[in-house]
Amino acid sequence: MAAPSVTVHFRSFRNLSTHHARLYSAFSMVTNRGALIPPARWSSSAPAEPSIPEWQKPKNEPVERTKSRLLYQSRKRGISENGLLLGNFASQYLHQFNDDQLDQYDTLINKPNNDWDLFNWATGNKPVPPEYDNGIMKLLKEFVSNPKMESRLRQPDLPEK
Repeated sequence: MAAPSVTVHFRSFRNLSTHHARLYSAFSMVTNRGALIPPARWSSSAPAEPSIPEWQKPKNEPVERTKSRLLYQSRKRGISENGLLLGNFASQYLHQFNDDQLDQYDTLINKPNNDWDLFNWATGNKPVPPEYDNGIMKLLKEFVSNPKMESRLRQPDLPEK
């Protein structure tokens, strides 16, 4: 009796680089008479991804250190679009914020665990959840709308110490 024919499905590699095609093949994605057979480690019994820990605001942090941390976190985001928007926003407004505004901004950039949510809220592509719809978000949305048509193609220079 002949063994069933097993072939690697190369048609899906058309848009992949050679490196990714090799990786794809290495994971043993094969077809057996048209049925896709994933490797055993991709089965539904595999453990779930670890959860992201809940953000906690630092305690007893001096105001200047908070501003420095927020400036750094504004510039170094998960996506470069937010780095540009928040880095420029923080450079322009952070030094003016009072303690309550600093807390609102800190929560806004640290509590949501998805940078795309923050980007979509700031650009108006998605509605802002009530817990983040505050004065800082309104100021950020106004800044993002760029009424003065300022060029924001790069991060602003860091302040001199």
